Amino acid sequence: MTKGEFIASVAEKTGLTKAAAAEAVDAFVATVAETLKAGGKITFPGFGTFSVSERAARKGRNPQTGAELQIAASKSGKFAAGKDLKGL
Repeated sequence: MTKGEFIASVAEKTGLTKAAAAEAVDAFVATVAETLKAGGKITFPGFGTFSVSERAARKGRNPQTGAELQIAASKSGKFAAGKDLKGL
């Protein structure tokens, strides 16, 4: 499903116009991104949890040259499915 299809589905299920549904979807995405950037976590009981995953620095290898290199520590967004989605 594309973003456009998702917006159309939200508009149909809520009775909103597509423009209003697009604003709501964009606001949801922006809120999740802002919360995760601040190091927070968002939980929807039964659906799932958005959180931040931290990866430690580690050593890696360049596959072409075999040279060892240092991979920096990083953070990324993570979604863990809740009880209602795990059985799909």
